[in-house]
Amino acid sequence: MGLDDKMQNKAKDAKGKAKEATGAATGNDKLKTEGRDEQGRAKAKEAGRHAKEAGKSVKDSLKR
Repeated sequence: MGLDDKMQNKAKDAKGKAKEATGAATGNDKLKTEGRDEQGRAKAKEAGRHAKEAGKSVKDSLKR
């Protein structure tokens, strides 16, 4: 889990930013929208990863 997922999410976010910038530069609204969508999905996955880690931390602290 952890680092691999974090790197995948960062890569997907960077890809989305590149698509959005390319779409903006070329006037391609569809590409721009796809880039924003990819960034949103990457950020949502990252938020889910954080929530899962936080839940695990709470669970581990209660075991002590």
